[in-house]
Amino acid sequence: MRERLYLFDTTLRDGAQTNGVDFTLADKLAIIRMLDDLGIDYVEGGYPGANPTDTQLFSEERKLNTTFTAFGMTRRPGRSTSNDPGLAALLEAKAKAICFVAKSWDFHVRVALGITLDENLASIRDSVRAAKAKGREVLLDCEHFFDGYKANPGYALDCAKTAYEEGARWVVLCDTNGGTLPHEVEKIVGEVVRAIPGDHVGIHAHNDTEQAVANSFAAVRAGARQIQGTLNVLGERCGNANLVSIIPTLKLKPEFTERFEISVSDASLKTLAHVSHELDERLNRAPNRHAPYVGESAFATKAGIHASAIVKDPATYEHVAPDAVGNRRKLLVSDQGGRSNVLAELDRIGLIVDKDDPRVTRLLDEVKARETIGYAYEAADASFELLARRMLGTVPKFFDVSYFDVKVEQRSHNGRGHEVLTTAVVKVKIGDETLISAAEGNGPVNALDVALRKDLGKYQKFIEGLKLTDYRVRILNSGTEAVTRVLIESEDETGEHWTTVGVSSNIIDASFQALMDSIVYKLVRSGATV
Repeated sequence: MRERLYLFDTTLRDGAQTNGVDFTLADKLAIIRMLDDLGIDYVEGGYPGANPTDTQLFSEERKLNTTFTAFGMTRRPGRSTSNDPGLAALLEAKAKAICFVAKSWDFHVRVALGITLDENLASIRDSVRAAKAKGREVLLDCEHFFDGYKANPGYALDCAKTAYEEGARWVVLCDTNGGTLPHEVEKIVGEVVRAIPGDHVGIHAHNDTEQAVANSFAAVRAGARQIQGTLNVLGERCGNANLVSIIPTLKLKPEFTERFEISVSDASLKTLAHVSHELDERLNRAPNRHAPYVGESAFATKAGIHASAIVKDPATYEHVAPDAVGNRRKLLVSDQGGRSNVLAELDRIGLIVDKDDPRVTRLLDEVKARETIGYAYEAADASFELLARRMLGTVPKFFDVSYFDVKVEQRSHNGRGHEVLTTAVVKVKIGDETLISAAEGNGPVNALDVALRKDLGKYQKFIEGLKLTDYRVRILNSGTEAVTRVLIESEDETGEHWTTVGVSSNIIDASFQALMDSIVYKLVRSGATV
């Protein structure tokens, strides 16, 4: 019999404290559904009464499998449970559980709250009792527990025991400042579970020493049976324990999977990369390419000797199978790669070539020559695919751009400021037909992009859902005549992403190369024909 471990997500509450993150009601509802589908046991939606969004979120019942949880403070000192607006908002919230937060460091009780230690215990006791009376499952976040335990272990433990003895389902030990180390967490949690059963103890770790995940596992080893965290390390300052790293470790590493069971199924685990990327997409930020398990580079191999070994057996350089978490293997094509990298990438994109085909060598030589002058195919998989297909003769000549012009003009308004106007004109030849398009944009690249995609004749239907999602420029050497590399990330109506590259001493020319590759790649993937 494996023991049950419970997962508690606080992306929408603690994660909302991330600098630059602001969830709308629609965002919260979408993320809640995503977490529910993933199989998270508890989803903390926010702080009812603290702001209009959270108040509205908890104003009606949500049909969820997860335990939807409201967060708030214990009753204020000097007020009764029946005369505390904050507590009243929690008790009225449409949530299955209430997670209270309370001070457990005597220093904070005296200085931050300005009350006696006994008054703080009474506040914990009364709040848990009031929530239990309303039929709610109760959790208590013991704020600053580890710092408090180091300073006054007896009092910190009294705070936790008071909640447990009043019927709290979970007493959660919080490393609020994020400065506790794994060996300290394991020792302290081990002492706590002698007084409170481990299946009522949780861990809430912050990432200020980049050890929140390690601290979470240390707490589990010591006896805690609930882990709190967020998606993609969201959270105040340096973030919280990353559930996107914790979940696959619990599911795939023998130390944990042989001892514990979690609510995330194998099928749900395969959606983890999508969940992580979907959250970043909703926050309008680029996913962390180097994120463990789900990052674009998590299973990427650049060295040729490593790639050769992976082709023989992936276990040589992969600690888990990438598809287990919804990711994929990438053998990067670069000037450091070899034939194995090229062959593996050709196989991935569906170009079957004999390993002794001389075109493989020519393709590898071409890649190395191009990377010498600034191209980066390891970061531009779509441009590599087009290069490979062109050398193998499988890319149709869809259209020619015979001319383009980009104009940037500044106009003054009689001393009342000025405006900058950007226009682009593109002349395209498709078969015997010539098309000319003009467009304005908020910059030369945007204007060129809009003009190029404004009218492609019979190919227009294939690119209607195409959009540019990221644009990155790198100067490869110094001086005003520096070589510029442009990487463009594109997305289509299906949600597929790809990256293309252009290199030139002229930034507009480099951008145009990347834009052209993006459009041609979309046409190839859509099955367009000449």
